Amino acid sequence: MQVKGVAFLSFISLEFFLFFAVSAVVYFVLPHKFRWIWLLAASCFFYLCYNSWYAIFLGVSTLVTYASGLLIGKSGRLADPVRAAWQKKIWVALSFCINIGILSVFKYLNLFSEIGAGILSLTGVPTAAAHFDPLLPVGISFYTFQALSYTVDVYRGDVPPERHLGKYALFVSFFPQVTSGPIEKSKNFLPQLDEVHIFDYDRARRGVLLMLWGYFQKMVVADRLGVLVDTVYGDQAQYYGLASIVAVIFYAFQIYCDFAGYTNIAIGAAEVMGFRLTTNFDRPYFSRSIQEFWRRWHISLGSWFKDYLYIPLGGSRCSAFRRCLNLMTVFVVCGLWHGDSVNFLIWGALHGLYQVAGLLSKRLRKNVRDRLGIGESSGWYRALQTAFTFLLVSFAWIFFRAETLPDAAAMIGNLFRFNPASLWDGSLFSLGLTQPEFLAAVLGIFVVAAVDFIKRRWDLRSVVLGSNAAVRWSVYLTAALMLAVFGTYGSEYNAQQFIYTKF
Repeated sequence: MQVKGVAFLSFISLEFFLFFAVSAVVYFVLPHKFRWIWLLAASCFFYLCYNSWYAIFLGVSTLVTYASGLLIGKSGRLADPVRAAWQKKIWVALSFCINIGILSVFKYLNLFSEIGAGILSLTGVPTAAAHFDPLLPVGISFYTFQALSYTVDVYRGDVPPERHLGKYALFVSFFPQVTSGPIEKSKNFLPQLDEVHIFDYDRARRGVLLMLWGYFQKMVVADRLGVLVDTVYGDQAQYYGLASIVAVIFYAFQIYCDFAGYTNIAIGAAEVMGFRLTTNFDRPYFSRSIQEFWRRWHISLGSWFKDYLYIPLGGSRCSAFRRCLNLMTVFVVCGLWHGDSVNFLIWGALHGLYQVAGLLSKRLRKNVRDRLGIGESSGWYRALQTAFTFLLVSFAWIFFRAETLPDAAAMIGNLFRFNPASLWDGSLFSLGLTQPEFLAAVLGIFVVAAVDFIKRRWDLRSVVLGSNAAVRWSVYLTAALMLAVFGTYGSEYNAQQFIYTKF
């Protein structure tokens, strides 16, 4: 699936730096009552720079969910509770049908075509599935879910209907997070629009420092890892064994640093202007189980599925069979949220199966630990759990990264075609990265892992910003130097595309 847009204001562009600086300065110069207008105008400009035609769908989603909120609120005031209940359900259903309908047209036409062709074939009418290749409006999966969460929250009575169309439109289109999240909830974001944000130097420094870390994750680590990953996945007939193993591990860190890098830039930019966005990653590769992984990975999406799908299905307050079914449903839908490819479906199903297996084997694992005298808090046991969880997640990423199911199968097969000579013949340095570049990529992984490890005890931003000027400026200059020297650049390299913008 392609994403429509020239990415004129991609986070990785000089134009964005200028745009953000002007947006922030003007925001603080303007009187409070005009600031939402400025931010809405800036957000619209930001999105229009991708493609003006597809901004129509962002507008439709905004208007439909805004109107549904008002209509749900109006229905709730009816004297007849029965009539009020069914009217509210109608408005929620219409909001979902329109928004999911638009999303489905762009993301699932091929899936529907294949299903239709399959049904016709079963009736004895051989039919070839039509193939569509629509250009996906940037951010549509993210802003659709964000807008729909507002509809459900109003229906449940968690938030009152927002009557100010402009402020609601800003909630849906806020430029730091409209293209790839975090997926915000209205009860978190809308009240912030009424806060008077005074420029705070310390807060701005924290935001800029987080943005710098995001750029490091993206440009120094993720994009360098991506060179090797693309090389191996692009020619699996030539590369196998150690090359495939390295590519799988590199991709696990590439997608993490790419997506977390985007999120940190978004959260940092919002923080400079006084807005608090949802934390989206919390050291996911230090998780000791798949369940814990999903509490730490893409937190805003996991929270959305938990609140608006898993719990309504019954959550964990039901029989073991029903709970397993709920888990599988959520993760299959999660896979399909990423796209209509069977690979995404398998990726989601794998994570569902991981959790089901963990749930069903919980008592058995406890009995084994008790018999062997293994304490659950034992350091080596925790490390083993973390390593095993990482292996499971990395295996599932193979389906996420591969273009087709045969490609994924080939990659899995290549993992077991080991060539001992690759340990010393230097072939690892012919996968798109020279030896210094390869070592820089490995060093980048260790830096990211070390920072995540340290973050469990200390808030590194507070430590850096609380240090004396010499330490602070050493960090700033080192970060800038690393971006300049080790960042992946080049005329043939497109640094503007984040992995998750295609969803």
